[in-house]
Amino acid sequence: MAGSNLGGPEPHHLTWHPDGPGVLPLPSGRLIRGRALRRPPLDPPADLTIRLLGRGGDIHWPDFWLPTDRAHAYAVLHEAWTRSATERVELACKGGRGRTGTALACIAILDGIPPAEAVTYVRTHYSPHAVETPWQHRYVQNFTGG
Repeated sequence: MAGSNLGGPEPHHLTWHPDGPGVLPLPSGRLIRGRALRRPPLDPPADLTIRLLGRGGDIHWPDFWLPTDRAHAYAVLHEAWTRSATERVELACKGGRGRTGTALACIAILDGIPPAEAVTYVRTHYSPHAVETPWQHRYVQNFTGG
């Protein structure tokens, strides 16, 4: 069909604008957004928001600490990375820096960034304040499937 995308959304509506606020470009071309939950949601809205919180989050992740269930965190972050190929995916914690930056660094690893370079990559392309604690940094260095 002329002008058809087989019934799906138009491609330019699928992911973020590369220069949008909080958008992290990954080497594969995927785009994923990080943000602070304490601020109002950004436009356009996400198709999938992964909340990184001590209580009530999609990943139980206390502030300044690490996910309490690493296998679950890996599975959720892998799903976020997979869906970011065709959907607007965002990661969010209260401040949008420590937990969000750590999760973005883990997703960068899933996208092919070496673990030793992931924190620097996220600090360069997302926020210089990403990944706030030494144990978050170590978590990224050792990020695996569980």
